[in-house]
Amino acid sequence: MNESPQQYAARISSYVAGKNFLQQIQKSPRRIAALLRGKRPPQLNKRPSPERWSVAEVLAHLTEAEIAYGYRIRLIAGAPGTPIQAFNQDKWQVHARYLQRNPKQTAVFFESLRLLNVLFIKSLPPDALDRFGIHEERGHESIRRLTELMAGHDENHIRQLAAILKPGRKAPE
Repeated sequence: MNESPQQYAARISSYVAGKNFLQQIQKSPRRIAALLRGKRPPQLNKRPSPERWSVAEVLAHLTEAEIAYGYRIRLIAGAPGTPIQAFNQDKWQVHARYLQRNPKQTAVFFESLRLLNVLFIKSLPPDALDRFGIHEERGHESIRRLTELMAGHDENHIRQLAAILKPGRKAPE
């Protein structure tokens, strides 16, 4: 799927429209753990097709994205208006192999990072959520908007994981 950064953001946001984004990101680790329950490593490491990520690779991607999200919100909180660098998820994925060794452990890493990021957001005064950085591809993005995007990003990949782990479900593009 070829889409512009703005189209991507709109699609991802549509998955969580009208929902409480902070609550959504808090639920994601539990939802992922439920999908992984009872699954064995071969099932988690097998790609559904050569061009699609395995469960292990999706989990590695979520964990790497959580690191970037945490850095971005902290940067913006401390230096509003700061530039936000984009990253190439495919190139990052190549170097995320260390996270693919044990997918269930990667899910625990994701859960731990997410907890830290949620606690950080909750520690901010309410007006801090409107502080923004300038994303090099998407423009102004506040902490609130980044949280919305992470909630939608989670939803996108949770649907993908469910489709991989439950035959008959179509994975999102």
